[in-house]
Amino acid sequence: MSKKAFFFVDDVIWCLRDVAETRPESIFQAPYFNMLKKAHDKYGLRIQLNLFYRTDFFYGSKEFTLKDMPDCYKDEFKANSDWLKFAFHAKQEFPDYPYINAEYDDVKQDFLDIQREVFRFAAPECFAYSLIPHWLPVSKDACRALADCGTKYISPSSGDTEEYNGDPSSLPYGHAMRLLQNRKPETKIFIRPGLNKAISRSLSGYNHISQEAHDKTFWNMDYVTDKETGVRFKKLGHGYALNLRKLDTLASELQVNMDKEFIGIGNHEQYFYSDYLAYQPDYADKLYVACDTVVKNGYEFIFADEID
Repeated sequence: MSKKAFFFVDDVIWCLRDVAETRPESIFQAPYFNMLKKAHDKYGLRIQLNLFYRTDFFYGSKEFTLKDMPDCYKDEFKANSDWLKFAFHAKQEFPDYPYINAEYDDVKQDFLDIQREVFRFAAPECFAYSLIPHWLPVSKDACRALADCGTKYISPSSGDTEEYNGDPSSLPYGHAMRLLQNRKPETKIFIRPGLNKAISRSLSGYNHISQEAHDKTFWNMDYVTDKETGVRFKKLGHGYALNLRKLDTLASELQVNMDKEFIGIGNHEQYFYSDYLAYQPDYADKLYVACDTVVKNGYEFIFADEID
């Protein structure tokens, strides 16, 4: 059996702001990209960075957008596009569930804004079309828009769904408001398994599959094709968000599933930065341990666009 590993990082924008502000001679002199290059050089890492279009005012009013990223590194990005790619994630970090009840035109515009800037400061070869939307759920209109933009896969949620009981305290972080505002008929609630117990009751949108479909496609290269929109639903992460794992147990936790055909391992960018409220000083070490573990177990790094 040929075993494949897909690595991705969500919520990416600060590493590009860092490059834009410091203007290093090479992108790989910037700390975040330097870390990724070390993992590529040593382990053969190939990685997809899922982009925000702009920074969020939650962290301060000084805004950075992808339009502020200079194009002087275009040749370097293009030269490394065989292992480093960018993809659409969301316009910005907040609110949560930005596309759960979204309209077609809004999602299409956000996608095209990110794509346009990646093409400008990097190259078309640097852009990926398999998506992990911010917070995951998207509306049917969003699926249609993303399909029309050339999206190949959208990562879904899965499991049994239930109707909202009318009690806003039954959902965390004010998510009842996100469920109700402009609510689409496909927007529901599901029980999310995983380490983050704060969001065990979560929202689901149109990109939601049954538990049976999940079980058939989770650890392999299979997927579910939505007949109405033409989008393929494929779980691209497998519960290994590195920011939720401890360094000293990461290798053993990964080892449990090192017999699977396909595994997706993710992280979130902001935990790399020391001024982030939940900074993790072992961020780079966890990336290297994850890469070392999958390589030692015979995995080949791929982009999700290569799944067929």
